[in-house]
Amino acid sequence: MTVLAGALALSAAVSAPARAADKLDAVPRTLVMTAYEPEWNALVHAVQQPTAYQLNGMTYMTGVLEGKPVLLMQSGVSMVNAAMNTQLVIDRFAVKRIVFSGIAGGVDPGLSIGDVIVAENWGQYLEVSFARQTDGGWLPPEKVSTGAPGNWEFMYPRPVRVSNAAQGTQHMFTFAMDPQLLDLARKVAPTVKMERCVAAAATQRAGSELCLPHDPKVVVGGTGVSAGVFADNAKFREYLHAAWKARVLDMESAAVAQVAYANQVPTIVFRSLSDLAGGDAQKNMEDTFEHLASVNSAHVVRAFLTALPD
Repeated sequence: MTVLAGALALSAAVSAPARAADKLDAVPRTLVMTAYEPEWNALVHAVQQPTAYQLNGMTYMTGVLEGKPVLLMQSGVSMVNAAMNTQLVIDRFAVKRIVFSGIAGGVDPGLSIGDVIVAENWGQYLEVSFARQTDGGWLPPEKVSTGAPGNWEFMYPRPVRVSNAAQGTQHMFTFAMDPQLLDLARKVAPTVKMERCVAAAATQRAGSELCLPHDPKVVVGGTGVSAGVFADNAKFREYLHAAWKARVLDMESAAVAQVAYANQVPTIVFRSLSDLAGGDAQKNMEDTFEHLASVNSAHVVRAFLTALPD
């Protein structure tokens, strides 16, 4: 056997099981993705006809939500978990589209805790080159790409190199959400009633509740950004809003968007603000409002699913 023939035989032996593996569930479904327990808990109680599957220690639940066949999952927190488990679920289930429901930090000063933001595109703000400091200023190790967001001190944004079967190889700073899904979100947005108050159990003050000073709103448009960072820095928040035109930040959405782009799966992300990523007056408010934000995102996602065509 030649070296080439042996390599081909080995390749066939390794890849054959993956090709032959059946989908765990062949029904085309809307993947309703969450990152962690509070986001999952805001939706799982409403899933009808549930069937649970286990992959890599994670639970994937098929069923019906708002009359639509869905697959509910947790991606795990942060970028690698989100990318890994998005690809895993695309490989093992018949994913028709991705709808992400979760919480996030607000970057746009015009947004408030409890609001739900549906960004039109998502970028990875720590896909960067670190520059060295010279007598003449910062010197990045590579040419700064045309159209790049501005730098923050020594951090110079760089594009992600990604491919899919339709567009070939591209270098991209952001990944666009599906335009038809965004149009539907714009129609649904004015119809959703969301929560203003956190129940006593969530505030940890018996017999009390904490209420927002305003009714939360749904906003569709603008840019979201993601990185493996729990961000709570006022100056960096200002930078992201100025350079990236970012309205919201989180730790998963841009990773999901990149995997969805590579697999050509229509995607939309709903994020409710649990905190202001450094803009909170006294301390980061995520631990206070994660429950309310999770529920508000779930309210909008359920209304969106109701409006989805069969």
